[in-house]
Amino acid sequence: MEASLGLFLLSAAAISLTGVMLPGPLTAATIAKGYGDKNAGTWIAVGHAVIEIPLIAAIYLGLGHFIGSPQVVKVIHVVGGLALFYLGFRMFRTVGKALNEVGGLPSSSLVTGIVITGTNPAFYVWWVTVGMALIVGAAEFGLAGILLFTLVHWPCDLAWCEFLSAGTFKSRKWWTQRVEKIVFTVCALILIGFGVWFFVSAFL
Repeated sequence: MEASLGLFLLSAAAISLTGVMLPGPLTAATIAKGYGDKNAGTWIAVGHAVIEIPLIAAIYLGLGHFIGSPQVVKVIHVVGGLALFYLGFRMFRTVGKALNEVGGLPSSSLVTGIVITGTNPAFYVWWVTVGMALIVGAAEFGLAGILLFTLVHWPCDLAWCEFLSAGTFKSRKWWTQRVEKIVFTVCALILIGFGVWFFVSAFL
């Protein structure tokens, strides 16, 4: 039993890392916030957990099929797509207006983590597909399996977000104003692009 649980947790960690490392809205927001705060990734990961841990609990309690129903998924895509587009548009408008600052996102990295996670449709899609399979596997070991899975999964988010923000902060001394503008513009366009894609995909 212990060996099987250990193997499951190891595979869960690997799958979690591949999921969090995929480029997306959270990555773009973490890089943007990391420019001014090397530990922004930690707070973004905490904000991410504020949405993620209750969602894990909801899926474990049997609400995963409701969350993954076509009607709910469509609403998530429309609302989330519009929210990401709005955040990206706000950021894009502020690019180049204030040196060493990125606008558009909430001033708090914690709130940024909550907002970006809560409005990201891909986050919910991942959890009602890949994530649900992992939760079902963890549930075979009882509540302890779910708790251990959560304790293994979240540090993967934390490590990646902190790596991104710390790396951005430490490398910024080599950034020219042009590089800064390009990076922030790309981050804004990523949010806008995902927003448009999620909104349009709701009607495809």
